[in-house]
Amino acid sequence: MVVLKFGGTSVQNAERMDAVLSIVENNLKNRAVLVSSATAKTTDRLIQAARAAARGDDENYQSILNVIITHHYEIAHAFLSKDYLDKATDTLQKLFSELADILKSLCEERHMSKKDLDYIQSFGERMSTFLLYYRALERGMDAFLADSREYIKTDDNYGAAQVDYQTTERLLSSFIKKNNNKLIIMQGFIASAVDGTTTTLGRGGSDFSAAIIGAAIGADEIQIWTDVHGIMSADPRVVDNPRPIPAMSYQEAAELAYFGAKVVHPSTIQPAVEKGIPVLVKNTMAPEKPGTTITSKSPSKGLKAITGKKHISLINIRSYRMLNAYGFLNKIFSVFAEHKTPVDLIATSEVSVSLTIDDNSNLGAITKELSRIAKVDVEEDKSIVSLIGEDVWKSHETIIKTFSALKGIDVRMITMGSSHINLSFVVHKDKADEAVRRLHKTFFLDR
Repeated sequence: MVVLKFGGTSVQNAERMDAVLSIVENNLKNRAVLVSSATAKTTDRLIQAARAAARGDDENYQSILNVIITHHYEIAHAFLSKDYLDKATDTLQKLFSELADILKSLCEERHMSKKDLDYIQSFGERMSTFLLYYRALERGMDAFLADSREYIKTDDNYGAAQVDYQTTERLLSSFIKKNNNKLIIMQGFIASAVDGTTTTLGRGGSDFSAAIIGAAIGADEIQIWTDVHGIMSADPRVVDNPRPIPAMSYQEAAELAYFGAKVVHPSTIQPAVEKGIPVLVKNTMAPEKPGTTITSKSPSKGLKAITGKKHISLINIRSYRMLNAYGFLNKIFSVFAEHKTPVDLIATSEVSVSLTIDDNSNLGAITKELSRIAKVDVEEDKSIVSLIGEDVWKSHETIIKTFSALKGIDVRMITMGSSHINLSFVVHKDKADEAVRRLHKTFFLDR
């Protein structure tokens, strides 16, 4: 069985939705579950409309709502006809009417809870999957539209709900067995709490939904369909000729995503990792391209990709009290834990610690507390540039080439990950793209 997840750009209009159904049709012999995001920009528009309504901006939320309504009716009329069009537009009308009533109520109350926002956001996936469902039926496919909220169960942490895997697996496996030979269409991103209220899984939640479903039913493969040819050797917005990566490990993908790449985030495919299910990342607009396969073990050693992470702050902490003192590092990191601020890179010596963060919201408070135990200085406007690949820094040639390519660029910090997968360094943000381009040319184009 295969789970195919399609992102917002893949279902943004009637033409793209038809392309999606053609891809799925080619997988029906494997028994397929189609997981869809909302159409491109719809979730953002729903959030904008909800916030406008909550502050009493009647004109703004009505305007945004009209854009959403028009867009979905245009898709329906573009590729549906006769009874299928009538049924789809009737369903959409009911959803739009409910959504309008909710927004009106928020506008009158001038208040919106996280619970309200989760429910409002759910309309995007519900609308896109209704359209896909009716089009699948019109194309003669034996399809069944399921409501993900009935099968994916979570706590009530609205906005970023935590999944109850045991209950979810029981519900999904039973449901799939009963509908074994149908094309099952489900919504990504949305779920429900024990009391039935709608929850969401956070941004990137559609990938997460696909992984949850795939893990629960023991899928042979999970496919993530997006708008790029899989995972590339560098960001195509920075480098002219990035190369597709045919295959990589979950751990390499995790490092790559954490340090800047945004094609797929490993935390969203963790359920697949735990079940050993391969994840294939492909381009909806070019399905003939091989894409990238992510598996438990790297198929090859050496550099896979170069990535950059901007808007970084470098914090330098110095104190001679660190010398031969146990517990000092614990004091430092307890400050970051208290302020719920993750640390990216760390470099230490006997009397100093340098580290980076990408969340500056509590930087002032963190600096103030650290200053009580050490001398602290902060360098803002920095970027992390990372070389990612199995055993990437074990080769002395890699180290030599790296620093030769970076000649003339001021490097403020260097770290080598204990997993041997990551060689990272910190540069000024204005030099990050240049560093990535130089390194990519050195390792991928000049060989």
